[in-house]
Amino acid sequence: MESPCVDICTMDQASGLCVGCGRTLDEIAGWSRLGDAERRRIMSGLARRLDAAGLTRPAPPQPKER
Repeated sequence: MESPCVDICTMDQASGLCVGCGRTLDEIAGWSRLGDAERRRIMSGLARRLDAAGLTRPAPPQPKER
């Protein structure tokens, strides 16, 4: 499973969430050790977390032109 990281790695001090992906520092640090089920559980709630914290979800990355 891929990471939800969108290369906007800034922590929101008020919520403790990454502004880019919505994960906590503990989730980011332990991501590679989590199983697929736990990763899916976390990813399914990221949009709600960002909304609840009043953070705007970034637009998906655009393909780079060659």
